[in-house]
Amino acid sequence: MSAGVLTSDWAPAYAKVPRSAFLPDLMWPFDMQTGKSVPVSKSSDPATWQEYADADVPIVTQWDDGQHTGIEPGSVSTSSASMPSVVFRMLRDLDVQPGIRVLEIGTGTGWNAALMAHRNGAENVITVEVDGAIADAARSALARCGLPVRVVHGDGYKGFVDGAPYDRIIATAGTRSIPFAWVEQCRPQGVIVAPWGTHYGNGDAVVRLAVSGGGGEASGPFTGPVEFMKLRSQRLLPVVHTEYVSDDNTADREKSETSITESELMGEGRFSPQSFAIGLRVRNCVHAVAEKRDGARPVWFYGLTDRSWACVLFRENDTASVWQSGPRRLWEEIETAYRWWEDRGKPGHERFGLTVTAEGQRAWLDNPADSWPG
Repeated sequence: MSAGVLTSDWAPAYAKVPRSAFLPDLMWPFDMQTGKSVPVSKSSDPATWQEYADADVPIVTQWDDGQHTGIEPGSVSTSSASMPSVVFRMLRDLDVQPGIRVLEIGTGTGWNAALMAHRNGAENVITVEVDGAIADAARSALARCGLPVRVVHGDGYKGFVDGAPYDRIIATAGTRSIPFAWVEQCRPQGVIVAPWGTHYGNGDAVVRLAVSGGGGEASGPFTGPVEFMKLRSQRLLPVVHTEYVSDDNTADREKSETSITESELMGEGRFSPQSFAIGLRVRNCVHAVAEKRDGARPVWFYGLTDRSWACVLFRENDTASVWQSGPRRLWEEIETAYRWWEDRGKPGHERFGLTVTAEGQRAWLDNPADSWPG
């Protein structure tokens, strides 16, 4: 586990509540070396199963909303056990104190709820899970560990008003819109911790929102990048390329060039701050990065409210070409957002923040007073 993530106040829970107690016999750990999920069965290979259970890796526990059969990975991962380092980073942000009431959105395996219950008392934790089979499995695992947390089968996007108000709310599924119901169900000066992102990409960042004294809003900074499976109600359907680009609209395509390089736009690794910033500034847009072939890589951008699209083709040691079409000039929006991020000192995730009110959500950089629709 990453150094400094497991703090002394959470160490007893980590020691007493092993993640392995909440994992199924057949699971699909993410192999960091190959970048793929691999099937591992406890009954056929208990040593490897235990090794992965104890490792700081994410583990898929369900594919395709439970419709998947067989040993090999399915099409879409739909439930998992998060990396322990991410779990404890978010619990640190949540600032759970003995005796406070916590609502968890997204039970999953039940391990996160168990950790909070061990420290805080099972009677002070309620967890909501949208999938009935997953909820049943987590409820059984919690009972076996002597932690009878209340597991509610329901839509966590609505919160759980019957147990409100809560001192803390934590979501363990990625969100694209924080529902005001969570703010309403959290006490004034309470805390909401959730992975949040935009449809621009699949990445998220953990946001820590403090509910105002009057309860009319919740606001706070992002604490760092993560990537979670999304709330089922907020999943983005796959973009169908041919619905945007076809031989019928070739005449409408505009061609230009850009001085922005591939490394500047994409950054390094999966969680580049420029991608996060562009997603905050360019609304209703998703991008897709194609494989590099013969020294060239196309990056596509698709509008989500119309059929506007853009493509930038990066070539090694050459100026990138741009094509775009539709009512929006998507590449111009992307380039403007990148220059905005660059002009402000290339801020990382932690300089951005989010404010949630009954009217919606707004993103900001450094100062909540200087915000824009998020």
